[in-house]
Amino acid sequence: MNEITTYACEGGECPAEPTADTVAMPIRLTWRGLALGVLVIVVWWLLYRNLAPLTHWFTYTVLHFPAGAHLSTAVEFFLYEVPKVLLLLTLVVFGVGIVRSFFTPERTRRILAGKRESAGNMLAALLGIVTPFCSCSAVPLFIGFVTTGVPLGVTFSFLISAPMVNEIALVLLYGLFGWKVAALYLGTGLFIAIIAGWTIGRLGMERHVEEWVYAAQLGDSAENAQEPDWPGRIRYGLDAMREIVGKVWLYVILGIAVGAGIHGYVPEGAMAAIMGKGAWWSVPLAVLLGIPMYSNAAGIIPVVQALLGKGAALGTVLAFMMSVIALSLPEMVILRKVLKPRLIAAFIGVVGLGILLIGYLFNLLNIHQFVVR
Repeated sequence: MNEITTYACEGGECPAEPTADTVAMPIRLTWRGLALGVLVIVVWWLLYRNLAPLTHWFTYTVLHFPAGAHLSTAVEFFLYEVPKVLLLLTLVVFGVGIVRSFFTPERTRRILAGKRESAGNMLAALLGIVTPFCSCSAVPLFIGFVTTGVPLGVTFSFLISAPMVNEIALVLLYGLFGWKVAALYLGTGLFIAIIAGWTIGRLGMERHVEEWVYAAQLGDSAENAQEPDWPGRIRYGLDAMREIVGKVWLYVILGIAVGAGIHGYVPEGAMAAIMGKGAWWSVPLAVLLGIPMYSNAAGIIPVVQALLGKGAALGTVLAFMMSVIALSLPEMVILRKVLKPRLIAAFIGVVGLGILLIGYLFNLLNIHQFVVR
């Protein structure tokens, strides 16, 4: 594994890449193993399908909370959402982990190297969804992409898409909002990544990349590493599930706890005056508030869901969430190692403008009533 890849996954949420070592310790696919897998899926499905009545019974029959009280509503919300989100997250991260075993950062670089803009921007944004990525990997991936001939705009499409449109965000959005909002976020996130990357590419700002980046040399390539077989890919999926869920479960619980408090105690419609579609300043304010925050999807989405339920407009809360995830101040500090201030400013400006447009468009079209269940 080369030096760039090693650094890319230190301290972040991306599991180790599939390598020959992974294959050296295969999982034996036996009938017993397959039967166990089917049993786990059946148990998962039964739990997921019956969470609502189980939570209601536990809250009011076992814990004896009075119906209709603020605390009762908050407790029921918390006890329902935590296992639901964690169940979804576990299953989807395992599946995405298997998919990611086909898309290591080295393979992604090879796919994007030499691609022309436009088509390259679209491909980079799509690959950003399935390629292992964390904030600490922004610098090494940027160096690896640029030094292997990937255009600057195409590189930015990937760097925007990878943290913003990931399986954690999509699972939480599906679990808390439903498939319509998750699909809407996926489409708009990809749109912003593609357009922002294309725009940065058109600005011709290659000279604002730090000079040492183009002189950097990649380590030995991992192209010749043994391709994992299916047992190896299953192991990679299990490793991804253990590592990613192990890192974000606390954020999920804390985020849902805050959301439960808002859900139980904040009056209906209380957020309409502050974050409603009638307040023209709410979208830019949401973006400005989101940039300096340091959180991930697991921590911020449950809070956003609670705000939406109390009268905040969909465009405003999506703009807030996107700015937190895609324009976080810590990631800008990390990117300063390879980008000059003018290019960072252009990056923030282009992506921020795209988020503003999405927020205003959703509020203007009143999409809230069509997609929020």
